[in-house]
Amino acid sequence: MVGRATLFRALLEVLGWWAALAVLWLMFISAVDTLELAVGAAASLLGAIAASAARRAVGAR
Repeated sequence: MVGRATLFRALLEVLGWWAALAVLWLMFISAVDTLELAVGAAASLLGAIAASAARRAVGAR
């Protein structure tokens, strides 16, 4: 069973990756409108989950 501290750390890690990737997305787009923000947020979330999973897969804790 996963403890609350472990779950909280995993959530913070995904949130950190999401914020970094979202800022990177906003730096690269030319027009900031609602659709671009929604697509960027979704793509950043997928990237954040993948980055977190990849880090855990290689065993770096």
